[in-house]
Amino acid sequence: MAKKKFVWHEPKKTPKLAIDLIIEKGSSIILSKRNIYPFQGKHTLIGGFVNYNETVEKAAIREAKEETGLKVKLKHILGVYSSKNRDPRFQTITTVFVASPVEGKLKGNYEGKVAWVNISKIDLKNMGFDHGKIVRDYLKWRKVKGTYWSTR
Repeated sequence: MAKKKFVWHEPKKTPKLAIDLIIEKGSSIILSKRNIYPFQGKHTLIGGFVNYNETVEKAAIREAKEETGLKVKLKHILGVYSSKNRDPRFQTITTVFVASPVEGKLKGNYEGKVAWVNISKIDLKNMGFDHGKIVRDYLKWRKVKGTYWSTR
């Protein structure tokens, strides 16, 4: 009896791959007040989508420069977040990096106005995407390190 040949088929829907950054300096991080959908008017972390043939690390460095004007050094991976409700447009999976600024002058772009915000003053319940959870995890991480994800 002949073995049945397995043929792989591309799934009709696949999640989009993204990165997010917690750019830290002392007890402050950079937040963006979004000018665009989704979550217009809400504060979010710096982030975006990974391009084809780009690593998540390169995407994080590129997105930091595009959205803040800063060159950053990636220091740690906080975690991976993949909840199906992260983004109202479609499912996204993000790798979250902790980074520090290396050079440049802070400036926003069409996506939003950026600013350094003291972590004790962040309204975690009123952030876009799942960034409130990510910042809560970051606050835990500052004390005990570890790796975080959507369901933990």
